[in-house]
Amino acid sequence: MDATPTPSAAPSDPAPAPAPGPPPFAPVRGPLFPTAPAGASRLRRIAVPAGVLAAVVGAFGYVATVDPNQPGHYPVCPLLRFTGVYCPGCGGLRSAHAFAHGDLASAFGANALAVAGYAVFAALWTVWLIREARGRPLRIAPRPVHWWAIGAVLLLFTVIRNLPFGAVLAP
Repeated sequence: MDATPTPSAAPSDPAPAPAPGPPPFAPVRGPLFPTAPAGASRLRRIAVPAGVLAAVVGAFGYVATVDPNQPGHYPVCPLLRFTGVYCPGCGGLRSAHAFAHGDLASAFGANALAVAGYAVFAALWTVWLIREARGRPLRIAPRPVHWWAIGAVLLLFTVIRNLPFGAVLAP
């Protein structure tokens, strides 16, 4: 007799269902930066925000010392060099240099979007520091619509600053 099963004989166990959980590309909902344990001292909780601020102050200090208006200190923007089109970051170093020296009008003239970014950073960093000092981590979970809005603002800024009527936004 033949011992092979007949085609009508199917296994009685169905395939196991996938384990429940988040979809494969779900946004991560958690602290933006690692946080100290709940019982940690206030000094330990504010160490990461203080470190981030120290890095930003160091970067601004360097740009304040090494003038981007003098040629040869920083690389040229490749998009500007090869196409003649100002990118959203063009003028950012000159803006940071002027901002570090307290010249807000020149900073705004070099890159208005960068100055707005400095303000957004300052506000978010302050909220982050206060929340960490109180033992409540900052949670930022931008949705796709937020990323699209940021991209649209960057694109709009880039297009306007490269058109004749938007020359005031060009560095």
